[in-house]
Amino acid sequence: MSARRHLTRGLRFRLTAGYALLFALLLVGTAALFRERLAYTLNSEAHDLLEQEWAAMKGYLHIVPTRGHAVEHEGCGPYKPTWEYDKGDPDEDFAVERLRRVYVLADAKGCVMQFSTIYESIGIEQPKEIEAAVKSGQPVWKRRVSPHGIPYLIRAGVVFDDKHRSAFYVAVGRPMDEGEKILKRYTWMYAALIPLSLLCGCLLGWFLTGRALMPVMQVAQTAQRITGSNLSLRIPTRAAGDELDYLILTFNRMIERLENSFRQIRQFSTDVSHELRTPITAIRGQLEVALFTAKSVDQYRDATLNSLQDIERLSQIVRALLLLSQAESGQLALQKTRLDLSSVMRDIVDQFQIPAEGAHVELSADLPPECAAEVDRVQIERMLSNLLSNAIKFTPAGGRVHVVLRSLPEAISIDVEDTGCGIPEEHIPHIFERFYRVPAPETCGNPEPGLGLGLSFVAWIAKAHGGTIRVDSAPGKGTRFTVSLPAAVAEPAPAEPVATEAAVGPHWDE
Repeated sequence: MSARRHLTRGLRFRLTAGYALLFALLLVGTAALFRERLAYTLNSEAHDLLEQEWAAMKGYLHIVPTRGHAVEHEGCGPYKPTWEYDKGDPDEDFAVERLRRVYVLADAKGCVMQFSTIYESIGIEQPKEIEAAVKSGQPVWKRRVSPHGIPYLIRAGVVFDDKHRSAFYVAVGRPMDEGEKILKRYTWMYAALIPLSLLCGCLLGWFLTGRALMPVMQVAQTAQRITGSNLSLRIPTRAAGDELDYLILTFNRMIERLENSFRQIRQFSTDVSHELRTPITAIRGQLEVALFTAKSVDQYRDATLNSLQDIERLSQIVRALLLLSQAESGQLALQKTRLDLSSVMRDIVDQFQIPAEGAHVELSADLPPECAAEVDRVQIERMLSNLLSNAIKFTPAGGRVHVVLRSLPEAISIDVEDTGCGIPEEHIPHIFERFYRVPAPETCGNPEPGLGLGLSFVAWIAKAHGGTIRVDSAPGKGTRFTVSLPAAVAEPAPAEPVATEAAVGPHWDE
């Protein structure tokens, strides 16, 4: 039962079943269309033949006055039907006999003057019907069935005696059983061929589907050999340029992204282990030294102060990882308020003046008097702190960091530009990726490495505010980060709320 269920749920079975259903509908539709066309052709031929017989009947049948002689049926007026033809000609004799096999003649009042036995068996029209047909003067087509089940096509109409100005009702017919037999034979033949054709189509569909899915199975088998330790393996393309090659290329790109993610995670684990181990080792060493060698209060105080500084570094690392986890999971919601962004940026720049002076870097800002913005103050301060911290860190002594804030009609632009080491072109597409760190060039000295999270936070904060971030950099010339935020809606600015979290200072190094 399980194997049968597995078979019916397989892609090959479903494709074959769909192909078979489509093939069956096509066969049945084609058969029905051809049957209708055949029936229409047979019916048209029957109508044409009956029209020809009607025209021939008008040439052979003559209705003449009786001039006092008795008629075939009394009460039908002084007229007598006669068939004028060459009785010695077998063709004409056969034609007249065929016309008179299914035939009825009546006057304008519905009085039947002459009829055949077959027509009597299928039912002679009532006088009112005959009288109505004579008054309309239009040909009448009808179908009748004899007691033996034989269908007949009847063509009725009016024959005029122009000489005596009289009208007569005449109907002739021909059997349709041959046409019905042809339709039945066609129907039974197709009814027998459809299942056979459907079976052959299913087998062919099963075979073709298997051939079509064979490359997919090869891709699946290759994918099974790819593991976390073997992410460098790639699936070769078939060079066919079809949808399957596109799937293989997409799969290979996904594996490449996974490989990069695994590599970054491994690097991140190494960096985090190193970052955590260094302050922990320092704290332990300082406490052990203080425990065994310190003899005065000042020595204990120095050891405690150094330990607190290392503990603060640990707190920064843990806080950065926690914030990153919250940002990725959507738990870090923005608390937007209407702020004067110029005032916020002026405070951040003032906070970084001391670190900039310590690094012998000139820090300046070009800020408008006011710039209203709908932002989360804590996150904006964090974004600016990360950008300024990176700019000062990677700018050699004697360099310059410049901050520009512009309020445009459609957006707010923030530029943080430095004259530092710059970023090599091959690293620019990856600098906003989590855990990615650009190797510092020799011209930058040996700046303290971070965790590779700062710019990831910057990109997330800009995106969370509905903005964008762009970087322009050239090695040896410097770097400019440009953040674009949506312009604030024009409305009276409310009182500036008190921030629930202290702004991140220059100690942030992510």
